[in-house]
Amino acid sequence: MPSEHAVPKRTYYAVYLLLLVCTYVTWQIAVFDLGALNTVAALAIAVVKAVLVVLFFMHVKYSARLTWLVVMGSVFWLLILFALTFGDYLTRTWRTYG
Repeated sequence: MPSEHAVPKRTYYAVYLLLLVCTYVTWQIAVFDLGALNTVAALAIAVVKAVLVVLFFMHVKYSARLTWLVVMGSVFWLLILFALTFGDYLTRTWRTYG
C-alpha cells in the first residue's frame, strides 16, 4: 500500500512548473544584457529556486521545529562563510603586475 503524501501532487507540479519558469527567466537574463544587474537578478532567482526546493521537495515546510532549526543554522553558517569571504575579498589590495 503506497503511503499518502501530506501535500497534493498538484502542489509538486506547480512548484516544478515555477522552477521551470525561473530557469527560463534566468536564461533570458543571461541572453539580454542588464549591465550590473545581471548578477543580482540571476542570484535572486537562484535563491528563490533554492528556497522552493528546500521547502517543498525536501519537505521542510511541513517538518518539525528541529528540522527548521537545522535549516536556519545552515543558512546562518553560510552567511558567516560569505561574510568572511567577502571581508577578505574586499580588503585585499589588488595589484597589476607587468
